[in-house]
Amino acid sequence: MATTSGAPNRASTTSKRSTTRRKPASAGTRTTSSTSRTTSRTSTNPVERAVLVPVGAYLLAGDNLVSTVKGFAAKYRTRTGFEREIKRYERRGVTARNRLERNVRRARTRFERELHQRRSLVEKTMRQNRRRVNRELTSVRRDFEKQSGAVSARVERLVSTAQGLISS
Repeated sequence: MATTSGAPNRASTTSKRSTTRRKPASAGTRTTSSTSRTTSRTSTNPVERAVLVPVGAYLLAGDNLVSTVKGFAAKYRTRTGFEREIKRYERRGVTARNRLERNVRRARTRFERELHQRRSLVEKTMRQNRRRVNRELTSVRRDFEKQSGAVSARVERLVSTAQGLISS
């Protein structure tokens, strides 16, 4: 607020009041007049915006390039700086190689473990099936032997009965 020259550090009581009541501005809703002017200007003229966007991108890319080149110049200006960067890149490469080797070993171990588990499961199933087939085969053989023994006994009875009838 403006102060009068007669009373230092005192607020002026002669300021003009607005007829509409102002809402208190919060930190998130404050805007300056320049940003609102810029926003309204860019949103109302799409042709100008279509031209200004690539120009702005070009200028930003140029700024980034300049800062990158300056960064490289600062890093590689001396032999020690160059060697430091080379060692840094080498360490990063070694770290990446070690991570890759670790991941490959982990994947190989996982694959071998799964393969072993599957092979063991197949072998176990084969053993169970072989035992079941052998049991059923033995059971069928016994049943066949019993049946064949009963059939042969019956055939012998029939033959002896037939011989008895023929001879009488």
